[in-house]
Amino acid sequence: MYLLKNSIAQGLHSRILSDMLKHMRTSVDIPDNLLRRIKGLARRRGTTLRELIIQGLRDALTREAATARGYRLEECAVGEGGLIEGLTDSDWDEVRARIYEGRGG
Repeated sequence: MYLLKNSIAQGLHSRILSDMLKHMRTSVDIPDNLLRRIKGLARRRGTTLRELIIQGLRDALTREAATARGYRLEECAVGEGGLIEGLTDSDWDEVRARIYEGRGG
């Protein structure tokens, strides 16, 4: 009988540990005024505070990913014709040499 109880306890313990790894609990200090507003919003939407917080965190991560994709400089070329005569887009050694010409680079 002891062996059976021990086996059941180990199985239950393993399940609890597995669940803890899937769903982490944490505490967050939310200002009272903000918490009241969030609870009211949850009530009006017919959802839970937990779901609103999860959605807000997902939205923040989505916005972060969108802005982290990179910044594209606006076109601000002056004049026409592109590079200096005699240079090509793939001639970076020459471009670099001209940039640092007379500067010790």
